[in-house]
Amino acid sequence: MSRKVRVRFAPSPTGPLHPGGVRTALFNYLFAKQHGGDFILRIEDTDQNRFVEGAEQFIINSLAWCGIAFDEGVHIPGGKYAPYRQSERKPMYREFAMRLVETGNAYYAFDTTEELDAMREIHKKAYNTVTRFNMKNSLTLPQDEVQNKLDNNEPYVIRFKMPRNEDVKVFDLIRNWVTFNSTELDDKVLFKSDGMPTYHLANVVDDYLMQITHVIRGEEWLPSLPLHVLLYKAFGWEDAMPHFAHLPLLLKPDGNGKLSKRDGDKLGMPFYAIEWNNPETNEKTLGYKENGFLPEAYINFLVLLGWNPGENKELMTVEEMIDLFSIERISKSGARYDFDKLKWFNQTYLRQMPEKEIAKIIQPKLKQIGYDFNTPYVVEMCRLMKERCVVLNDFIDRSMYFFEAPKVFDTVVISKKWIGKNPQIMAQTCEKYQSLKSFSAQDSEDALQAVCDQNEVSKGSVLQALRVAVTGEGAGPSLFETLELLGQAEVVKRLSAAILVLNKQNNA
Repeated sequence: MSRKVRVRFAPSPTGPLHPGGVRTALFNYLFAKQHGGDFILRIEDTDQNRFVEGAEQFIINSLAWCGIAFDEGVHIPGGKYAPYRQSERKPMYREFAMRLVETGNAYYAFDTTEELDAMREIHKKAYNTVTRFNMKNSLTLPQDEVQNKLDNNEPYVIRFKMPRNEDVKVFDLIRNWVTFNSTELDDKVLFKSDGMPTYHLANVVDDYLMQITHVIRGEEWLPSLPLHVLLYKAFGWEDAMPHFAHLPLLLKPDGNGKLSKRDGDKLGMPFYAIEWNNPETNEKTLGYKENGFLPEAYINFLVLLGWNPGENKELMTVEEMIDLFSIERISKSGARYDFDKLKWFNQTYLRQMPEKEIAKIIQPKLKQIGYDFNTPYVVEMCRLMKERCVVLNDFIDRSMYFFEAPKVFDTVVISKKWIGKNPQIMAQTCEKYQSLKSFSAQDSEDALQAVCDQNEVSKGSVLQALRVAVTGEGAGPSLFETLELLGQAEVVKRLSAAILVLNKQNNA
């Protein structure tokens, strides 16, 4: 009988979560849900020197915003395999390291930093199947000297004893068979002098104890694969070894090299899912959430970076992703992070989103900056602007004329349209609007048409002049629907003020 699928996302709290980490979590989540399995969040904080305050909570909050939920983890009370934070599991790792020493699969090493550096200068590697015999360890020192050093609490590490000239052949679910020769590998440290395990030991031990069936992780961990496989064998856990899948890298937008935060800064695109506050500098970096992206669009974009559903389909709900997902359809080659494509996804999702839902998100933000408009007004504004917005923030940033009269006017439009008879026609239009008994979109359009007929000009020749006078912009949604939403009094007030300002500018 096959084991129940159990996968984990196991980040280190050494900083904010990279988009590649979000994608790794997403792929694990989809795989677990498709197979009716469990998805675990484990925090691998064995490297205390690189620990960053707030990073763990940032990881949890980022994935929560993305809608990626866990069955077990550091933030979920209980859990059969708790604790899920490696620093809280510290006491047990020594026992496993000692088991490897006792079986001859690991050894004590007492070298100083200077001795290690000196060996690296000669051989590039301080410890491997050859150089280990020139170093200060329990393989080269007399047993009584080793015991004496241990009794005197001299600093030591425990290293894995890499077998000599052994081919380690592993099946990767994405890359097929991969082979490594042990002669090319280091005798990695498994247990450090500070009493903490290294990533390699803790990772393998925890995956075994937590009964992880599939390890789906980034390509950068591929060089660690042979050591992990050899550790399973050294412990006698071959039957419990998980299946491995190493995901392709996320590449820069131009496809040259691995994606980094510098690319985000350089191209003016968000990098993290949510806002990151650097605890060392107090510098805030706004994420996709704060920049007005929808989590559904962000996830839909990420899932297609390195994976395809096997059909001509781009827009997918999470349920559809779960149904279609398969590791076999993940590519080996890196995936280009196309920010324009992400914006397209977001715009498409916004256009499908009911205006009432958009208004629920927009209204509190408007109140924060001092604009308290009723819900029906904001909903109608969202309807008018929806086709023109790429992110949620556009409903404010590109729509300020719905909330206040313009302070500046599009100079290009003014230079071309506030000329000839148009200023006079705008004054007549203002008088006409003031006299109207009703002010629907049709009413305002008919009134403008009447003024144009009277002046023997086409309506099209004055539309932009009217728009820029009322909104300050040269383009926007339906002009007459915009006027109806603003209301008769506000339109007349704005038009009167604009006429005075623009005529004055032109006469200066």
